[in-house]
Amino acid sequence: MAEIYQVHPETPQKEKIEKIKKALQAGAIMLYPTDTVYAIGCDLNVKSAVERVRQIKHLSNDKPLTFLCPSLSNIAQYAIVSDAGYRTIKRLIPGPYTFLLPATKLVPRLVMEPKRKTTGIRVPDQKFCLALLEALGNPIISTSAHITNDDEGKAPAAALATEENFGKAELFDSLEKLVDIIVDDTSETGYQVSTIIDLTQDKPSIVRRGLGWEAVANWAEE
Repeated sequence: MAEIYQVHPETPQKEKIEKIKKALQAGAIMLYPTDTVYAIGCDLNVKSAVERVRQIKHLSNDKPLTFLCPSLSNIAQYAIVSDAGYRTIKRLIPGPYTFLLPATKLVPRLVMEPKRKTTGIRVPDQKFCLALLEALGNPIISTSAHITNDDEGKAPAAALATEENFGKAELFDSLEKLVDIIVDDTSETGYQVSTIIDLTQDKPSIVRRGLGWEAVANWAEE
């Protein structure tokens, strides 16, 4: 049964962040809020935990996993960012955007796309995530908590229903035996995934329209 941590939405308690950090470093899996949907995550550098996340989501090893970074400078450690990509990312972070970028050697093979050697990185606009990232000192995995085989990671029909039919309580109940930690910051469950922007080419392109896509559609695809 998962341990539940109630954290303040604006100023997450340092002692709780510290306990969660230590648990992740020891291999724990958590269910936690982001600025898009609730996500399943773990320490990027704990291989056994990453493997468990894949098992929970029924993801084969050729399906890349997105991870969260706290800043643009941190992204540059894990991805090769062109000048155009730098300008795009700087304009959009923090926010509900996933950037596809060529991975550096710091990205575990189990996380990246194996053929293209690319990775998906986000800088979330979410207090708990940013506090945990700062404490942990390295990225955390972020994959939608909705269990689905949809290649695009969209929430299944059940989860797209009204909150009365499938809200946070139902999500917690469905995953409490699969994860070690559940983080509750009093926010409601989101139902819109992030917008994915491909920055592996000279010209940015939108791969998936998610939350906030309208803000970038005109200049990213013109």
